[in-house]
Amino acid sequence: MYMKTILLGLYTLIGLCLSAQTGGTNSFPMLDLTYSARSAGLGGNFISVRDYDVNMAIANPSLANSKMNKQISFNTALLSGAVNYGALGYGYDVKNIGTLASYIKYVAYGKFDRTNVNGTTDGTFSPFEMIAGTSIGRELNPRISIGASVNLLYSQLETYNSFGASVDFAGTYHHEDKGILVTILAKNIGYQFDTYVQGNRKPLPTEIQAALSYKVKHAPFRFTLLGHHLNKWDLTYNDPNLEPTIDQLTGDTIPVPTTGFFEKLGRHFSYQLEVLVSKNIDLRLGFDYQRRKELALESRPGISGFSCGLGLHFDKFSLDYGFMVYSRSGFNNMLSLSTDLSKWRK
Repeated sequence: MYMKTILLGLYTLIGLCLSAQTGGTNSFPMLDLTYSARSAGLGGNFISVRDYDVNMAIANPSLANSKMNKQISFNTALLSGAVNYGALGYGYDVKNIGTLASYIKYVAYGKFDRTNVNGTTDGTFSPFEMIAGTSIGRELNPRISIGASVNLLYSQLETYNSFGASVDFAGTYHHEDKGILVTILAKNIGYQFDTYVQGNRKPLPTEIQAALSYKVKHAPFRFTLLGHHLNKWDLTYNDPNLEPTIDQLTGDTIPVPTTGFFEKLGRHFSYQLEVLVSKNIDLRLGFDYQRRKELALESRPGISGFSCGLGLHFDKFSLDYGFMVYSRSGFNNMLSLSTDLSKWRK
């Protein structure tokens, strides 16, 4: 019954995803933020490891499992200025149902001056956005699990408010002995009920992702290949103002550059590597080709699109750090603190 429900949901909603955009035309863009340091260190959109980290169940509900019972995680971005965002998540088992992970994600933009048309200050306001949701995962057998998430979305920007809801569906196959995990996730499927401006309703940033993870049996390496925005083939931006030019030396017409097949294909993939140095230390490295092509400075691309991170695991808690590079002028630091509450009982 559970599998039929998930498959029916995926089949019905894939059609709704085909016209999705990658940015700039959607409501609730905070749905696309990376909320855990582990994911940030791996380039974002990390959905392919089934362990005790409750943040994995929040990102991909089919990864929820009993190891996450009583696990709690605090996540925050370390940004300049007064802008801040983060998440709080908690995992727990429900008998005869599965493992659940409830969470709150928030984005706080700091305090702004409110001015009238003459530039006179008239108080202040503090924009704020929030996602409150729950993920549920269930094992169908020792290797196949399914899951779903339900999210309530709220945004307050000065006197403008918006409210919406979204759901995620996911399925995972994992073979622990061979170190293989395959998963597919359809996320941010929903509707904007109340809009900032009447009659200006926009779609949510619906997206389909798939990932293949492989843990080398006798080496401390876990490789992951992630495919993102699989519901939209062309992720490139084509400037509508560009026109053919004339070569001043030969007089030949130079057509507007077009994007080839392999360039379009390559923009759909991210590459992630975890190095399990020891029981207590993990090193992480990620690369997102689409992020590099979209955000790197043309003259000085540097390491745009790359990310790195570190995980430290102690007896009663874990501390994770992630660093994402958008361009030479923009980057993000994230910090996560996780613990198993049952370990603190005497």
